[in-house]
Amino acid sequence: QLQLVESGGGLVQPGGSLTLTCTGSGFTVDRYAIGWFRQVPGEEREGVACIPWNGATYYADSTKGRFTISRDVAKNTVSLEMNNLKPEDTGVYSCGARRGGYFCTDIENWGKGIPVTVSS
Repeated sequence: QLQLVESGGGLVQPGGSLTLTCTGSGFTVDRYAIGWFRQVPGEEREGVACIPWNGATYYADSTKGRFTISRDVAKNTVSLEMNNLKPEDTGVYSCGARRGGYFCTDIENWGKGIPVTVSS
């Protein structure tokens, strides 16, 4: 049973940092594209960052330079390090997986999502 579980969300002040972790089970992260997405209040879910099976990384323009996606194959996790957070980064963050994916499209499995609130 393929599962993804997010952890590390919470409340942080603008300019602060937070690291989210997606822990996979029932699969190995180096065989899947793993993406971080967020549901911004009042908006549809959007892609934030992606690390395909080959280890390449992709970022949304709004997060590039502030966010870093990485994976730890031994721990079967994908993390999203978020720095210099802004109020507009607020949302529910989910990780999703696509088997053999080169991009984080056509996501097959989703975690439940965790809230991230950036507010003073």
